[in-house]
Amino acid sequence: MRDLVITLAVFGSLPFILKRPYIGVLMWVWISVMNPHRLSWGFAYSFPFAAIIAGVTLIGLLVTREPKKLPMTPIVCTLMLFSAWMGITTIFSMWPDESVVMLNRVSKIMLMTFATIMLIKTQKQIQLLIWTLVGSLGYYGVKGGIFTVATGGSSIVWGPQGSYIEGNNEVALAFITIIPIMFYLYMSAEKKWIRWGMAASIMLCSFAALGSYSRGALVGIAAMLFFLWLKSPKKVLLGGLMVLMVPFAIAFMPDKWSSRMETINTYKEDSSAMGRINAWYMAYNMAKDRPLGGGFEIYNRTAFELYAPVPDDVHAAHSIYFQALGEHGFVGLGIYLLLAFLTWRKAAWIVRISATREDFKWAGNLARMIQVSLLGFGVGGAFLSLLYYDVPYYLMAAVVSMGYIIDKTLEAEAAAARVAAREAARAAQIEAHAQSQAHSPAAP
Repeated sequence: MRDLVITLAVFGSLPFILKRPYIGVLMWVWISVMNPHRLSWGFAYSFPFAAIIAGVTLIGLLVTREPKKLPMTPIVCTLMLFSAWMGITTIFSMWPDESVVMLNRVSKIMLMTFATIMLIKTQKQIQLLIWTLVGSLGYYGVKGGIFTVATGGSSIVWGPQGSYIEGNNEVALAFITIIPIMFYLYMSAEKKWIRWGMAASIMLCSFAALGSYSRGALVGIAAMLFFLWLKSPKKVLLGGLMVLMVPFAIAFMPDKWSSRMETINTYKEDSSAMGRINAWYMAYNMAKDRPLGGGFEIYNRTAFELYAPVPDDVHAAHSIYFQALGEHGFVGLGIYLLLAFLTWRKAAWIVRISATREDFKWAGNLARMIQVSLLGFGVGGAFLSLLYYDVPYYLMAAVVSMGYIIDKTLEAEAAAARVAAREAARAAQIEAHAQSQAHSPAAP
């Protein structure tokens, strides 16, 4: 039954995607972020829904008459540079065959990120993108939160199979990333049932993140909550809720959860933590030896024997930063950090502009929460291999689109002001000429 529902939903959307390609972006985000086909048990489980949606979206992009210009902002140019650099490092990678496979997967994310920037151009479309992201991850967060509460936190919460966030650590970071976006919907909702729904979803997602037993997630939650409070327009109310709820949530979790979190202070005695540090040294040493990095898929025994302090302790990167460093070198890491900086700076600009404009208030609130979301991802991602996780790229695209809307509005207002000034000057000249004619002596 689930297979049929998902298939009908996808194929039923294709005619609408051809007419309005932005719907294809929303469908792509739903399929790639939520992975609803992984909830089925039949043919739909491995059916290439994402490829079909992407193909039809690109066709619609080509044939539609809607504006399709890619705004060449610093963020977009840097993302292009990052995509090109990953192609270069793949050519010179240590394991080209495996790297090409991963490059193909990452290229699809980058391509659809550019499509998102091109097609999501209005406030309504941005809102739909945000709702799609929240619904896709909120499903697992609400479900995981209920599971955590029902089991007393005794079992671990996992993500959807076959996705970037399948692991407990990864899905916890996904919850941390989406909670601030839920808070934006809570602030902007006019209907009480939506506000209550978002409030409940935030609480359950928080319990789901704790129920993942992820130590990195705990650090990410702390950073996210602090910055959420800092960016909130209602600091007293939110601060009071945090003071009440955070100790309650921690006290709710069982002793084995507390014992695992306490190992943060004794990481030198924890084999998992030391394995991560060993992987970080491997990535650093590889980047020093190979200016282009090792390319994708470098986490194997051969690479660790060449570059790791402990050759037989093979781990994944367990850090978006060391992942970028090991796979794409210091240049790749620099481009990635520049992309994050430019996105943050653009969001901060949107916040400043919206402070004096009621019509931009929605953009300012969303930009603040995207900053909180990206900060949580940046802190939690320091301990996870999620460099190519697509949700931060879609949030980046939302920032670009908001900037585009504001820029176009300001340009239109400036143009209208210039026209009005010219008209006023012309009217003044006519008036002055008329007055001079009226006061001049009559001709003989």
